[in-house]
Amino acid sequence: MTDRRRFALRRWRRVRAETVAAGTAFLRRRTAVFFTFFFPAIVILIFGALVQTAGSGGLFTEPPGYYVPGYLAVVVLFTPLSRVGSEVARHRADSRFEKLATTPLRRWEWLLGQTLVNVGVIGVASAGILLLAVVVAGASVVLSPLLVPYVALGVALFCGVGALLGRVADSQDGVVAAANGVALPLLFLSETFVPPSLLPDWLPLWLSPLTYFSRGVRAATYRPPGTIATARVPGGGLAPSEANLVVLAALAVVAFVVGAVSVPRTD
Repeated sequence: MTDRRRFALRRWRRVRAETVAAGTAFLRRRTAVFFTFFFPAIVILIFGALVQTAGSGGLFTEPPGYYVPGYLAVVVLFTPLSRVGSEVARHRADSRFEKLATTPLRRWEWLLGQTLVNVGVIGVASAGILLLAVVVAGASVVLSPLLVPYVALGVALFCGVGALLGRVADSQDGVVAAANGVALPLLFLSETFVPPSLLPDWLPLWLSPLTYFSRGVRAATYRPPGTIATARVPGGGLAPSEANLVVLAALAVVAFVVGAVSVPRTD
């Protein structure tokens, strides 16, 4: 075995150990586990069963399949922001980063371990959301393989943002407030639940990273009545579902790097 392979193997073991530790810590917090799965289910029950989207235009009256990206965005957006941000704040309060600084574990490896846990948890939650959207809301969903990278990249992006919030906020309560302050506007101003036609033309929806998630997921999973699926746009370019995935991937890389740099070395 070459030195490079040994180095890569040791790095993978560190990331795996951090992933296992983070996953175990999450499962021990029963309240966090409960609301990770319960909150998006409540959103679907409210909009899908009580509000009864009907397809007549207006707010929350598009066909049920239109809102699937919004349902997924609830867990892809809120969970990483609050979980990773709170974890950074908790580590700072307990001076855990000072202890980690004495180990070979690097900051980006720590964040990668946290991200992998969130990808796994939110992946399971997303599968449940899709099932509820079909059964409860009556949504017609195309099960595109692009859903997997969309969820994974969306989670990675907001894990990076969550790490930044955890560094900036002065406490866990501050992280929760900051996460809600960031997530709530993004949730409704990113082509999720509110169609662009109902928003002012001057509103720069393209500035929200969640917009590329919702556009891409909608292009991959939703077929408006009377339309057919097209794999490519005329001229051989990328389809909307693929083009938005490329943008989301670039944003996820940037956010992860910024988040990794934001992880404190010591307190």
